[in-house]
Amino acid sequence: MIRGLTRAGLGTIESYEQLISGAAQYGFKSVDLDPVDFIRQYGQEKATQLLKSNNVIIGSFDLEVDWRSSEERFREGLKALVESAEAAASLGCYKCCTYILPSTDEEAAPFMAVATRRLRLCADILGAYGIRLGLEFVGSWHLRTHWANPFLWKMEDTLDWIETIGARNVGLLVDSYHWHTNGLAVDDLLKLKPEHIVHVHINDAKDGPIEKLLDGDRLYPGEGVIDLHGFLKGLQIAGYAGVVAQEVLTPSTSASVEELLVRSKAGFDKAFANL
Repeated sequence: MIRGLTRAGLGTIESYEQLISGAAQYGFKSVDLDPVDFIRQYGQEKATQLLKSNNVIIGSFDLEVDWRSSEERFREGLKALVESAEAAASLGCYKCCTYILPSTDEEAAPFMAVATRRLRLCADILGAYGIRLGLEFVGSWHLRTHWANPFLWKMEDTLDWIETIGARNVGLLVDSYHWHTNGLAVDDLLKLKPEHIVHVHINDAKDGPIEKLLDGDRLYPGEGVIDLHGFLKGLQIAGYAGVVAQEVLTPSTSASVEELLVRSKAGFDKAFANL
């Protein structure tokens, strides 16, 4: 598996160059970023060279299409999705991800029908460029009741939905925090097949009841109670060999980027030990 970073948990990153060179310096081989913005800032040639010279790849980019609200906003976003897919493929990135909120103010059944059609169309556009779409189930308990109606938050339900969407390039984004807040075990990961997993996020959780854990109050890998070694081992046995990207959603910190990179590396070293 490939050690990766997102911007989450790294403080104030001033440039893509700082993100990429910092990742390389501390042993990370992947970063998640916006490929369109990256190319706009540096140009195709320099962006490609910046990745190559640091031996870093782009692990994934976000699905920016608003598939949750109006049809008009959704259709507007499809134009930008084509541009994002072209840019990502030109930089060798073939993973795109979005998250599924566990509740919604819409009525759940019609919302799912509309979202199924929209995500299928997004997957078809991405698939034309060889890009897979990862759907992240969100297990945090407080978000299950944040909006009016419950929706999806379980891994098995998300897999069922993916089957309903019916596009071969759709799979899971598996996040250790949501694995933990769903009360899942390593054995649950062993039920997955390699084609089920598009991307992985890693982070840690405070001690205490999982019902009380807040989505935006996570810990760095190795600093909490999640069995991250078991999490990674389960994914490895399931056949996953792709990027594992740190995503630490946490209140702001005064620590420097370098201090947070050191902290991140220490956490990854601990979680990846003896794999």
